Amino acid sequence: MNGGDEVVAAAPGGPPPAPLDWKFSQVFGERTAGEEVQEVDIISAIEFDKTGDHLATGDRGGRVVLFERTDTKDHGGSSRRDLERMDYSVSRHPEFRYKTEFQSHEPEFDYLKSLEIEEKINKIRWCQTANGALFLLSTNDKTIKFWKVQEKKVRKVSEMNVDPLKTVANGSVASSSSLSSPKTHLANGGCQSFSSLSNDISFPPGGIPSLRLPQVTSHETSLVARCRRVYAHAHDYHINSISNNSDGETFISADDLRINLWNLEISSQSFNIVDVKPTNMEDLTEVITSAEFHPTHCNTLAYSSSKGSIRLIDLRQSALCDSHAKLFEEQEAPGARSFFTEIIASISDIKFAKDGRYILSRDYMTLKLWDINMDSGPVTTFQVHEYLRPRLCDLYENDSIFDKFECCLSGDGLRVATGSYSNLFRVFGCGSGSNEATTLEASKNPMRRQVQTPSRPSRSLSSSITRVVRRGAESPGVDANGNCFDFTTKLLHLAWHPTENSIACAAANSLYMYYA
Repeated sequence: MNGGDEVVAAAPGGPPPAPLDWKFSQVFGERTAGEEVQEVDIISAIEFDKTGDHLATGDRGGRVVLFERTDTKDHGGSSRRDLERMDYSVSRHPEFRYKTEFQSHEPEFDYLKSLEIEEKINKIRWCQTANGALFLLSTNDKTIKFWKVQEKKVRKVSEMNVDPLKTVANGSVASSSSLSSPKTHLANGGCQSFSSLSNDISFPPGGIPSLRLPQVTSHETSLVARCRRVYAHAHDYHINSISNNSDGETFISADDLRINLWNLEISSQSFNIVDVKPTNMEDLTEVITSAEFHPTHCNTLAYSSSKGSIRLIDLRQSALCDSHAKLFEEQEAPGARSFFTEIIASISDIKFAKDGRYILSRDYMTLKLWDINMDSGPVTTFQVHEYLRPRLCDLYENDSIFDKFECCLSGDGLRVATGSYSNLFRVFGCGSGSNEATTLEASKNPMRRQVQTPSRPSRSLSSSITRVVRRGAESPGVDANGNCFDFTTKLLHLAWHPTENSIACAAANSLYMYYA
């Protein structure tokens, strides 16, 4: 949909929609040719709020930048019919502007474990708004923070009875001309006497004809970001996910081995609801890679693992969810196992569809769409960059095979998207019979390197635990369409507007936005 008020329920059934024609909308932080990108400026998280009117990004420098939508402000109270009468385009693409930014996290040092804790923002999640204020959660590897961003008016006192030019900081009255002028007359008829050391006002005969009450006037406004809560010291391993509950009161945070449940109002304690840590760490075979609450059922959440499986758990079953309600995994094809099978099967991100019926997962090579009512296998598998399969050895050598790509779904549930290398991202149609598979480039000309590649089913299995990153030689190659690809430029983070066909994606320090 484009700018309407209705959202179609996610349904891979029915006739497939026509492929979308994607166009460039905006770019923030565009690099000039040859400009060196600072590590701290690289975007590490992107998130739209529930309305789509605000967008937040986090970077490796610990900063959170907020953008607000501007193209609907002048017509926000108008109906569709009124806008048509005014010849206003209801399908106008979203336009955003910079709103504010703040330093969310600072670099820290764990003296007990002798470890540096970098300030990089791993995830951002919007919370419910209240009284015109914006609320959001941000996290680095160890600490989650709850932020309130509010517009504050700068107020000043005016219409004073005493001339403010002759007042000093402590409220007493003074004058630079007090030695030359014994009395200073005020606008309301009073006069200030300087014949003695007293600062009292002398009154004229008959009293002061008028007495003005001081007035407080509002001048300019400024945005203020204030940290309301800090949720710390609850994770021994790096936090990879945070997710809000639909009840508006709680959220979860997940690291490699545990998932904790928090109340937004209580930062001193959390409840451990999932713990996959074995008694002997040598028996560890898989780790948690991502976790997400169901969009409408507050008792249901899903988490993915490095073995390519997704577990659906019900918080009503027990306090510690040792067992899952459902397990989603694809069976390995006979004879298809190789050294890289487990590595490329590790799920890096999962997302629920808006209605909660489907789960989208991203592993290294594919996107998979799962029906929560069918745990025998994915309903659809999309090949993201199958042409890289012969290069898996090179990808392993330069550690690119451990890159964690995110995924997203459209608000109507008819399309999915994810990133790839060379600042490319793929958009697939997931409606029944849809063959839409578009490749776009994060640039001002997104169709410049468009590729139409048929999606074919693929296998999946398991992956490895967090590795120490090594910087190896990264050599470009050529994809199936003859286009060069570059492992050093990768599009890991992107988000789909909740109600419109608009995508925001990050290419290093640049934020690109597209619409269809």
